[in-house]
Amino acid sequence: MTTASGSPWRTYRRVLGFARPYRAFLALALLGMLIEAAAGGAFTYLMGPIVDGTFVERDPRVGVWLPLAIVGLFLVRGIAGYLTDTSMARAGRSIARDQRVAVLSKLLRMPGAYFDREPVSQMLIRLGSDSDQVAQAAVDAAKVMLQQSMQVVAMLAVMLWISWQVTLSILLLAPPLAWVMDRVGKRYRRITHRIQESGAQLLQHADQALSSHQEVKVYGAQDAEMMRYRAQADTHLRLALKVEATRSISSALVQVMGAIGLAVLLWVAAREAMAGRLSAGNFVQLMTSMMAIIPALKQLTTVQNMLQKGVASAERLFVVLDAQDERDEGTRTLARARGEIEFRHVSARYPGQSTPALEDVSFVARPGTVTAIVGRSGSGKSTLIKLIPRFYEPESGEILLDGHPLRDYRLADLRRQIALVGQQVMLFDGSIADNVAYGQMQNVDAAALERAVRGANAMEFVEKLPDGVHSPVGARGGRLSGGQRQRIAIARAMLKDAPILILDEATAALDTESERLVQDALDRLMPDRTTLVIAHRLSTIEHADQVLVMDAGRIVERGTHAELLAQGGLYAHLHRMQFRESQTA
Repeated sequence: MTTASGSPWRTYRRVLGFARPYRAFLALALLGMLIEAAAGGAFTYLMGPIVDGTFVERDPRVGVWLPLAIVGLFLVRGIAGYLTDTSMARAGRSIARDQRVAVLSKLLRMPGAYFDREPVSQMLIRLGSDSDQVAQAAVDAAKVMLQQSMQVVAMLAVMLWISWQVTLSILLLAPPLAWVMDRVGKRYRRITHRIQESGAQLLQHADQALSSHQEVKVYGAQDAEMMRYRAQADTHLRLALKVEATRSISSALVQVMGAIGLAVLLWVAAREAMAGRLSAGNFVQLMTSMMAIIPALKQLTTVQNMLQKGVASAERLFVVLDAQDERDEGTRTLARARGEIEFRHVSARYPGQSTPALEDVSFVARPGTVTAIVGRSGSGKSTLIKLIPRFYEPESGEILLDGHPLRDYRLADLRRQIALVGQQVMLFDGSIADNVAYGQMQNVDAAALERAVRGANAMEFVEKLPDGVHSPVGARGGRLSGGQRQRIAIARAMLKDAPILILDEATAALDTESERLVQDALDRLMPDRTTLVIAHRLSTIEHADQVLVMDAGRIVERGTHAELLAQGGLYAHLHRMQFRESQTA
């Protein structure tokens, strides 16, 4: 996988690219900021006439027009602030949405090996907090920086207009202030990377413990899991405190420099007043401007935390967005395949593994036949079937469908030819109908949907539900039993009516009654298509047209059930073991 690289500014410029569709909102926000800054500068400038006209010249007219002018200025400033806030919020939240959509879309196009390397909890962080922080960096941080920078510029303009000598003396503090902000930014960036990785680890530990709560309780591992979680939480706390310490120290330094600037202003302004070049009103104008600049500089320093978090999150998102999609370079179209699958000397290896998962595998699965794949755990059965939809790519050799290499077909066309029923059925939060008519089948008519549900032996329990096929299944199908979920998956495969059917230990985890219902549904599903079955219970594949026996990634035996029993090899050994287990049970 590629990694995001380059300077923070380059990363930030790329983040701003996501703001292009919302330039109109950003332009409105910028206009609002300019009006806000101008109104703030005008208010500061009015301090001169207020002091001179009220306390020095004692002009009665000042008491009439100045209050009205101040009310008008703040009214204009309030409208401009509302314009800025709403426009920036619209742009920022829209950017976060676009980021989430882009990252999820990218993740769904990633090769299968990526999902072996990165836990889902890390992906969820990218979709959640990382996307929000990128939006904060792109818009919210920019808003604070622009608003406060314009505030500083407006106040400096007032000060220069009143007394350029006093203003230039204060500007001598600009280089050390810039140095402090640069050092703070680098430290924020360094810590932020670590705190985001720590947050991902924290979520991963919690996800593991909660997802496996039954095992945790049965094996009395609550204390061990809590110790591991608490250790990670302590690391996260230490990093968070470092961020706060950095923010606090930088804020204090800015305020100290602001105090020094204020002292310089007082000293120079006193000399200018004594020379008759500065009135009382001018002095108040300068003081008010300087007092407005100090909190603006403080906010510019503290916004570094938000900005650096956003840049670090953007780098994490760009790692995903810059990664290569799963290869889809085929140009051959395919409406409906005959379904002949041929493996020619195929070998496959998982990334980082020295031992191949598959080695020199060759066989042919013809249309209208059942090919059973059996073997010990870890023998390569699941790897073999994952190569057919191209979830993984072979290291060497070739896999053909109807005489053409799989890579010649477009991925969407290839996968449209395949229906998959696994041991772990994934149902999505929605109704039974939503889960059967899933994906490209969502617009099928009600009669076809009902035929699929009935054919899968699912109508037996669906009819008893309050809303029938429109009854919700709950998150991950939690409202249904294992056998019921399996029959919904079979109904989904029946509705797809694909020429290739892959069954990955579809009955391994079921009780006898559920297995009978599921097996009966499978018997209706399998005819007239190319069926590949990974079988745990060998009694379910006695009528397979061919049985491939795998061991250590190789096909070590092949033949029919009767032929393999007669050979007395590994298959016969596995069969005897299961027969013995069923007898003792």
